[in-house]
Amino acid sequence: MKTQENRKESALWEAFKKGDKDAFGCIYEQYVEALFTYGFYFAKDKALVEDAIHELFVELWRMRANLSDTTSIKYYLFRALQRKICHLMDQETVFSKFVDTANLGSDAEASIEESLIAQEQSEEYKQILSKGLVLLPQRQLQAVHLRFFDNLDTGEIAEIMGMNEQSVRNIISRALHKLRTSFSLFLFFWLFW
Repeated sequence: MKTQENRKESALWEAFKKGDKDAFGCIYEQYVEALFTYGFYFAKDKALVEDAIHELFVELWRMRANLSDTTSIKYYLFRALQRKICHLMDQETVFSKFVDTANLGSDAEASIEESLIAQEQSEEYKQILSKGLVLLPQRQLQAVHLRFFDNLDTGEIAEIMGMNEQSVRNIISRALHKLRTSFSLFLFFWLFW
């Protein structure tokens, strides 16, 4: 499954490199939202991230014939966007807290009261999650975001973060342990407060 997907991505990338505007548009449409989300978690500045994405795609189009091959466009773009944001910020990458914005909507048949209760619980869970995530150091937060929100594997995360795979696994493990501990404490105080 992964190799078939890799072949499709490679073919799309090759078409783009040869000047296929439809392939370029497809890449843009497929990844622009994920790039914005990823970039916003880095910079926390909507305008800066939008500028970085715009500049990235302009550069990609301009330099398309000289780009290296890739089997993972998402990985390639995330890595390039990270560099672009760092360049625009003219400093080291700053990765601060992020909040889970998943919408946990209710069933269509649920009553208004059930919907309101579910929405209230969802907001409380988001607050608990955000409090736990704030406690993570920048590198742990970045690794968790790349792994669980952007679905990158540890090899791709290692490349993006500039470290080896075992270090990435260790960072993610420590982050998850810290989150479990944090959630236990937050839930305890939330339930008995």
